[in-house]
Amino acid sequence: MSITADTFPVPSRRELRAARLRIGLILLFALAAVVSLGSGASGASAVAVLKSLLTGDSADPRDALVLWEIRLPRFLLGALIGAALAVGGAVMQGLFRNPLADPGLVGVGAGAALGAVGMIVLGGMMPLVVQQFAGRHLVALAACFGGWVFTLVLYRVATRAGRTSVATMLLAGIALGALAGAFTGVMVFVADEKQLRDLTFWSLGSLAGASWLKVWTAGPMIIVALAVAPLLAKGLNALALGEAAAHHMGVPVQRLKRLAVLTVALATGASVAVAGAIGFIGIVVPHLLRLANGPDHRTLLLDAALLGVALLVIADAISRSIVAPAELPLGIITAVAGAPVFLWILIRQNSVVDL
Repeated sequence: MSITADTFPVPSRRELRAARLRIGLILLFALAAVVSLGSGASGASAVAVLKSLLTGDSADPRDALVLWEIRLPRFLLGALIGAALAVGGAVMQGLFRNPLADPGLVGVGAGAALGAVGMIVLGGMMPLVVQQFAGRHLVALAACFGGWVFTLVLYRVATRAGRTSVATMLLAGIALGALAGAFTGVMVFVADEKQLRDLTFWSLGSLAGASWLKVWTAGPMIIVALAVAPLLAKGLNALALGEAAAHHMGVPVQRLKRLAVLTVALATGASVAVAGAIGFIGIVVPHLLRLANGPDHRTLLLDAALLGVALLVIADAISRSIVAPAELPLGIITAVAGAPVFLWILIRQNSVVDL
């Protein structure tokens, strides 16, 4: 068998750029993991603990406790949430065919927060059988349900005759977010002191309460959503040409929409349930990657997950180091970093964005 040039095809410039970007994101992910596991007010050495595992030497019990019971679950929870928000944003932008779409911007996050807050305040009124069966998962399930309902209502309001109006979507998202905020205010009004302390958690977003329990509670739902998202890639690519064109290409458009809505609601709801409202990850990450490597969802979704993990984990490391031993809420860090980037993206456009 003779070896020819066709045997080993030369990668195109776009494929090389995509490969370099993926390698860079993997390295950034690794750097974020090192920073997260090594940062904190305690001064515990994650390197010493990991070295002890490789050499067999006994590690400092205090350092080991900090690493395995505090920093590692916090890193894993931050990684899950960062991937969920970034992938959810990419799916929403593909579904609505607009870079402004985001689970938080269009009210889905507010719906998820309302579900979680409602369960915190009113969960004691649930039947005892339900509380015993669902137990610790009630808040996460309520957040997912709230996000799913708000997403479904938003899509119904914004869609007419098979076409989705982006302007209507954004305006409806603002209205639904305000409505969720009003009902959340009612929950705050009737809450007792213990519940109020829990509700404060939702206003700014934080990983301060990270634990293995929260990882095992939110993790399965987020992993399911992340596993389903790549199955939507080809459909979202076809949908970029318009719903009619996607339909003629054999894409089950209505089923794609329903599955995309459920996926985003599941990812966003679980994230809000354990960390509160964290903004800008879902809108900035996919848009930056589209600028860097194009809109192909077959690569965009995985790249968004990697970049979302890295940015959220690094932001969390900053939040617990910048005013140590206290912690700055994570939502403040993502807003301070994300808002200027989003403005830069808008200013960078060659033309005015048409809603």
